Amino acid sequence: MTPTAVPAGAAQASPSQTLSRGIRALEILAAAETPLTIAELADAMGVHRSVAYRILRTLEDHSLLMRDDAGRVQPGPGLAVLARGVARNLQTAALPELTQLANSLAMSAFVAVWDRDDCVTLVTVDPRYTGAAIVQHPGSRHPISAGAPGIAIQSAYSEAEWQAAVPGIPYRPEAGTARQLGYAASHDEVIAGVSSVAVPVRVPAGRPAALAVVYIRAAQNPEEIAAALVAGAARIEAQLG
Repeated sequence: MTPTAVPAGAAQASPSQTLSRGIRALEILAAAETPLTIAELADAMGVHRSVAYRILRTLEDHSLLMRDDAGRVQPGPGLAVLARGVARNLQTAALPELTQLANSLAMSAFVAVWDRDDCVTLVTVDPRYTGAAIVQHPGSRHPISAGAPGIAIQSAYSEAEWQAAVPGIPYRPEAGTARQLGYAASHDEVIAGVSSVAVPVRVPAGRPAALAVVYIRAAQNPEEIAAALVAGAARIEAQLG
């Protein structure tokens, strides 16, 4: 499998400033821990308040953001509708497996996808009966060169395939090991004190994803966890065809 290269002309295309600002506003709101005032959002965007207000009115009309009684801005329900359409088949196929893994391993289980230089959590399930799970929020991201999910995604390619198509991101030696073992493991790379085990998921006509769990400590060794993940990934791939 060869990573999909970005067409040369795509990087040269002139972006829409208004669209770019609207997307940036949504990114800022999604990352904020609490709702923001229009002034705070305008400062974060680096634009005048009147510019931010016009953009917010458009986004509000499409339910992509909403304002509370105090006028503070937060993500709107329209974003949830859009999110359901992202890799819809992968989400549908993965959800039962994530639920089973989370509850049987007592760990947060998730699927991560490759987005440029990052791994992005697509969908996650936390175990039902435990207070010790590490929450992995959908939409959270980290560099693809750090952590088991990124290593697992790299392991779906040979080093030569990766370097030919993605020369800007080094192929980690751990990816070669994961390619042989069938799984990747990491500790203390993305979140201090947290371990992760991940396996690649082949997606027809698309980039590979990663099926992973995160935990602080576990009674099982990584090989036992990986065996459960490998079985889950195989069932997801079977569903995807």
